[in-house]
Amino acid sequence: MPERAHLIGVDVGTYSAKGVLVHSDGTIKATATSEYALSIPRPGWAEHDAETIWWGSFVRIVRTLLEQSGVAASEVAAVGCSAIGLTMLPVDADGNPLRPSILYGIDTRASREIEYLTKELGNDAIVANSGSPLSANSVGPKILWFRNHEPELFARTHKVLTASSYLGLKLTGEFVIDEYSAQGFAPMFDVTQRAWNPAMTEPICSLELLPGLHPTTDVIGTVTAAAAGETGLVAGTPVIAGTVDAAAEAISIGATAPGETMLMLGTTAFITQVLGERRRHGSLWSSRYLVEGTYALSAGMATSAALTRWFKDNFAGAEQLIEERDGTSAYQQLAEQASEVPVGSEGLIVLPYFSGERAPIHDARARGTITGLTLSHTRKHVYRALLEGVAYAIRHNLEVMAEADAIPARLIAVGGGAKNQVWLHIIADCCNQRVDVPAQTIGASFGDAYLAGIGAGIFRGFGELRRNWITLGRTIEPDERNHSLYGPYYEIYRRCYSALKAEMHDLADLQAGEGAVSPPA
Repeated sequence: MPERAHLIGVDVGTYSAKGVLVHSDGTIKATATSEYALSIPRPGWAEHDAETIWWGSFVRIVRTLLEQSGVAASEVAAVGCSAIGLTMLPVDADGNPLRPSILYGIDTRASREIEYLTKELGNDAIVANSGSPLSANSVGPKILWFRNHEPELFARTHKVLTASSYLGLKLTGEFVIDEYSAQGFAPMFDVTQRAWNPAMTEPICSLELLPGLHPTTDVIGTVTAAAAGETGLVAGTPVIAGTVDAAAEAISIGATAPGETMLMLGTTAFITQVLGERRRHGSLWSSRYLVEGTYALSAGMATSAALTRWFKDNFAGAEQLIEERDGTSAYQQLAEQASEVPVGSEGLIVLPYFSGERAPIHDARARGTITGLTLSHTRKHVYRALLEGVAYAIRHNLEVMAEADAIPARLIAVGGGAKNQVWLHIIADCCNQRVDVPAQTIGASFGDAYLAGIGAGIFRGFGELRRNWITLGRTIEPDERNHSLYGPYYEIYRRCYSALKAEMHDLADLQAGEGAVSPPA
């Protein structure tokens, strides 16, 4: 066993960052969390300040991990980072952010750039090159929005980074990105050649603005003296390229074999199915996976726990007071209330498109709805309908995966939503799918630590992960009767979007107040 036998993983999310310090045998020595706010300066926008939120949280977490664990920084073999994927952060030649970062699919400001690029490049060509159509999750349209709307800042841009690559820059001084994250820079990244595509990049920006490419577990550099001074790490500690949170989350629960499917219930929802061969679908994301020789078919939804947080923050004042008084989680109270409501929420349907929607409809101008309200409905009906709306969206994506002959062998749930037993039962029943939950669902930071171990040469593959790091906690089997009851509600859910699409778009345009996009000069 190497002398340095400990690993640090840190994941930066939408509302919080989480970190873990793990011994190479899988023993968790310390965990830490740093919470922060999401900036929404306008409807459809979502931003973070990279320096104070991403780097500031990383520094606080690493210092806390070292202090609480009692592990000397010299015993840390490597560091791995993941973060909310597909963010757009322009930096100058010194690595200083030029504006707040534009976040992933919950930021829908670039909808007209998506339309322009799809028309200019052709949807079929984009899917063939990038493995997926353009959506609010794609970084390319966000860069074009930046070029069109903030040309003076664009002219000063040295590189365009994402969240995990910004952390890598702060730690090592290197302007790089991992290949898995780069797949989200559609339409610019060629998933077959694993390289930037000049023809697809030219309508957006110059190739020089894109960072260097590395596999996720590559050591991209070591902790600089400046970073060591801020974090407490030892200068010279290896740092891997890192990756998107969803990929690290899938590794954290042992989803490494074909058919295993991660269901991440975080602020957004993400579904990743591991495949033995590439499968494509025009509504999903096809990519290489982190395990050599495997591929992934993925679907990302724009909201998930963002909806439960929205409800709690705006309509659960009484539950929050109880949480402050005796520690009973407001979310737990709301879940218990939702369990009292029958399947279908007595005739309520929620379209969970509160931040537009990614897969499978890819409509940045979609908007959330609550349909079927009567005077007999209460808060708990609406809350359960929110949970069911996310379940319907998950079912929709699983059905689209099946169209590509990608049928999950099992769902493995992770993320904050995986703590909600009522929600997991709703998903299992609605989708008629068994849901497994690992004994510990620390999340992406746990996967980051293992990936760092591969980079440091402690692990040669994923055998140790499955043998010593992952254990199953519980399994939720679907209820056939409830699944049958959900059938009519799901059909109405599917029809509601088609019926209301035009009105959604009109409302989105009124909210945005923007004109048409012109081609870049």
